[in-house]
Amino acid sequence: MKRQIVLDTETTGLSARTGDRVIEIGCVELINRKLTGNNFHHYINPERDSEEGALAVHGLTTEFLSDKPKFAEIVDEFCEYIKGAEVVIHNAPFDVGFLNAEFARLGLPLFSDYAEAVTDTLVQAKELHPGKRNSLDALCDRYEVSNSHRKLHGALLDAELLADVFLAMSRGQNSFAIEVEETVEIKMVEAVIPDIPIGDVIVHYASNSDLEAHESLLNVLDKEVRGQSIWRQSHQ
Repeated sequence: MKRQIVLDTETTGLSARTGDRVIEIGCVELINRKLTGNNFHHYINPERDSEEGALAVHGLTTEFLSDKPKFAEIVDEFCEYIKGAEVVIHNAPFDVGFLNAEFARLGLPLFSDYAEAVTDTLVQAKELHPGKRNSLDALCDRYEVSNSHRKLHGALLDAELLADVFLAMSRGQNSFAIEVEETVEIKMVEAVIPDIPIGDVIVHYASNSDLEAHESLLNVLDKEVRGQSIWRQSHQ
């Protein structure tokens, strides 16, 4: 019997190292590649507010989470649920990093000590579809998994979608083969820059509100790819 757990989390922000916390865990169980309906789902009181960008993604307000159990109250049930299973996660370092931080606060071993193995579907998707978008939404489109009911991110809903994507991605395959891409010729065009005296150039700087709106948008993009967006990577 092969037992796999497909897992997703929602968090107050993007960095466990700076104190962001887990606010939702959603898991679905697969036995021999079939959904069993034995799900695990909890909202969690993080004892802090969510960042604006993260709140726009998941919609879980401080007020809503205020009467939910703290992580320490659900950790035993969670560890028992994942014990000995292969855990499947999209962009695993993000979720595992947050879970390890929560475990460390309680003096517990690492998350991976409880699971038999951790499989990262983002790594698998990049091997299958190099050079293409491999966010969960992009994979849902590629494998025709309907996500039309997904208005906001939710850990259990995303885990259910990921389970369908994972089964479609790995159906009939013992190993992941690299997809052969059609070569596309890209023609470079030299840009013509007008000769304007430097003194005549007017520079408009972004306002504080512009910068805040830009940062919020980047947070949403980071959450979509469960890591750093291409824009952040190219501007470091």
